[in-house]
Amino acid sequence: MHALLDAYLTHLTVIRGLSENTVTAYAADVSAFLDALSGTDTVLLEHIDAEIVLAYLASRKAQGVTPRTLARQLSALRGFFAFVEETHGGPNPARLVDSPRIPRKLPAVLSQEDVAALLAAPDPTTALGARDRALLEILYAAGLRVSEAISINVKDVDVQAGVIRVIGKGDAERLAPLHEVAAHSLERYLKVFRPRLRPQVPKIFVNRFGRSLSRQGVWKLIKGYAQAAGISITISPHTLRHSFATHLLEGGADLRTVQILLGHADITATTIYTHVHTSRLRALHHLHHPRNDP
Repeated sequence: MHALLDAYLTHLTVIRGLSENTVTAYAADVSAFLDALSGTDTVLLEHIDAEIVLAYLASRKAQGVTPRTLARQLSALRGFFAFVEETHGGPNPARLVDSPRIPRKLPAVLSQEDVAALLAAPDPTTALGARDRALLEILYAAGLRVSEAISINVKDVDVQAGVIRVIGKGDAERLAPLHEVAAHSLERYLKVFRPRLRPQVPKIFVNRFGRSLSRQGVWKLIKGYAQAAGISITISPHTLRHSFATHLLEGGADLRTVQILLGHADITATTIYTHVHTSRLRALHHLHHPRNDP
């Protein structure tokens, strides 16, 4: 079974071109299932049926695993067994198992005032502050995922044209436009301050040692700047992406445009922002309509 898993992961990487993070997550989910079967009578492929998959998910639920994580694990098992079915024959025992119901959770979104305070928090007169200002500006200006932002190379930037070449999920490439403020902040960092960090890699954003900035590093700096800006809610790099999409819709952008800018392969992933937009409109209506209770 583990040999089949290795073949499946190679298929995901080489044929489907999924990112390293995605393949690693699939590997962990399927490996956990196979490891749970070790030492039982169901280690053979033909012994695995829908009841065994369901029992495994039930045991994970009893351990406190969330419905969202269970749904992801089931999706990984469906993909794995679909690959095995196609290449080696046999049934797909995960196909008949229903996905757990996931409660819809609207993403946290900053107000435009909070975004402005966050972007103004770094000190742009220092090398690290200029780096952080440029990073925050492009996260919000282009709605980038943090993994996309820290992967950008210097050659991927055309400051004069105001665009960045971004490699998204599944190695999908897109051009992300920048507004003038973000482009100026990025150009200033690249020309004046990035050389002071003595970069050892071609990535735009490097740490104090000249090496690539990590996802964890970005999360920590955003948390620190949010506190400095007096933002009360807990935010992450993805909060700027959510805010980018919501503010575009509030400004009149259509959903298809937002989908393209976010790099969503399927527009259904973008529809969550219509719910955010609607909920904010209802809150504003309740606050300002004269017939609402004071």
